[in-house]
Amino acid sequence: MQRKHRNGRPSTKMSLEHEIAHLRGLDLKGLRSRWQSIFQRSAPAHLTRHLLFAVIAYRIQADRFGDLDHETRQVLDRTVAKEAGPVTSARLASFDQKRTKLSPGTVLVREWDRQSQRVMVMADGFAWNGQTYDSLSKVAFAITGTKWNGPRFFGLRDKEDRSTMEALP
Repeated sequence: MQRKHRNGRPSTKMSLEHEIAHLRGLDLKGLRSRWQSIFQRSAPAHLTRHLLFAVIAYRIQADRFGDLDHETRQVLDRTVAKEAGPVTSARLASFDQKRTKLSPGTVLVREWDRQSQRVMVMADGFAWNGQTYDSLSKVAFAITGTKWNGPRFFGLRDKEDRSTMEALP
C-alpha cells in the first residue's frame, strides 16, 4: 500500500516496528542517507549514530501518529531558550550516553536474517524464543550463532561507546 509522507513523497507502507528495526541495523552512513531522504537535506555532521537514529525514528512515528501539539512545543521552546549553550550541550551528551536501565516488560526488537526477533526484558533476565537468558549477549549469540555485545546488537549502544566510556574519569 502506498502512503504519502509529510514531504509528499510516496512510501511503501511497512509496520512501524519493522521500520524501526531496519533503522537499528543501519550504520552511520545508512542513517545519514535515510535522514537525507526524510528531511531533504544533509544530516548535521555533529550528530552521532544514536542521535540520528532517535530523530529519524521520532520523525517516522510523528508522521504516522501525529506530532506534538502547539502548546507542548511552546513549553519545550521556552525551556530550551532559558538554558545556556554549555548546559544544553551537557544535557545532550548525557542523553547520548543512553545508559538507560531496561524495565521488565520492555520489548526489544531486532531484525536478523530477514526475521524480526523480539526479546522481552524480565526481572530475572531476557526472554526469547521460549527461553530465559541472563544477558543480552547470550540472546544475541542464540539468535546469530556468533559472539556479540548484546546491548550493541539490539541498538542500545554504538561502537564508539566503549572508547567514550574509557575516556571518562
